Amino acid sequence: MEGFINFLKPPGMTSHDAVGVVRRVLQEKHVGHAGTLDPGAAGVLPIAVGRATRLIEYLDDVGKAYRAELLFGVETDSGDDSGNIVDECHSFVMPNQDGINELFKSFTGSIVQVPPAYSAIKINGRRACDLVRQGIEVEIPSRQVEIYNLQLIEADQTTKKILFDVECSKGTYIRSLCQDMGRAVHIPATMSFLVRTAVGIFRLADALTVEELQEMGAQALLPGDACMGHIQKYELNPARRKAFCNGLSSIDKAFSVNASDGENVVLRVYAEDEFLGMGHYDAKNGTIVPDKVLAKY
Repeated sequence: MEGFINFLKPPGMTSHDAVGVVRRVLQEKHVGHAGTLDPGAAGVLPIAVGRATRLIEYLDDVGKAYRAELLFGVETDSGDDSGNIVDECHSFVMPNQDGINELFKSFTGSIVQVPPAYSAIKINGRRACDLVRQGIEVEIPSRQVEIYNLQLIEADQTTKKILFDVECSKGTYIRSLCQDMGRAVHIPATMSFLVRTAVGIFRLADALTVEELQEMGAQALLPGDACMGHIQKYELNPARRKAFCNGLSSIDKAFSVNASDGENVVLRVYAEDEFLGMGHYDAKNGTIVPDKVLAKY
């Protein structure tokens, strides 16, 4: 049994708990998730089963999409409405629709943000959120992320909330984005709602609830290679199938490499349309090198 589950994580469930659910339903020990989703958030959580857990790392670079709600007037230590209030303002003018769209434009593209202290980021091998809960002060370095698109869905002047969609790169914290946008207009802000709507090819419309997973069982599994569509496909000479599966490289001097690809190009490798696993092209030696073999010898 192997493949990916497009799991619909409900709010209140940790990503680790979601893995436990899939493990129990499918009665499979080897289960792991791709991309942690905050306990309070809901939405798409790709979960790998069996040998497909070896493919999780290849989902690190795929884009993600969210629907989020920003609440003006309050800022918390966690960046969402579950945290302790650290700044509050009762008298302010919320930006109108034009002002919000201008704000979104200023946060579209490459931006620098500091992830929340209440996060799973490791500090000397320990999660930052665990350290903070123990009263240990942490300093998380800033990071550069990409915001591909910000789209306003609704702005409510009465509740002081805006609902919006965001498409972004890996490593983006929507809680930090909400705080930073509030600071940009000099109004405390926090994230009050979050649903992840996509992780690569995994879409919210196709995500399965716990009940649907229990009903479908192993039929819910998606082929591992079908989830790697963002990675270039390579057809290996069938005569080299056994060699690849035994970890041996194959020469291919004719492979075309773009200058932007660098010396190693990640590939999903097939032989006569059979998915063999993941490899890379070593431009220096002109060889196809196996990295993760999933096919049976």
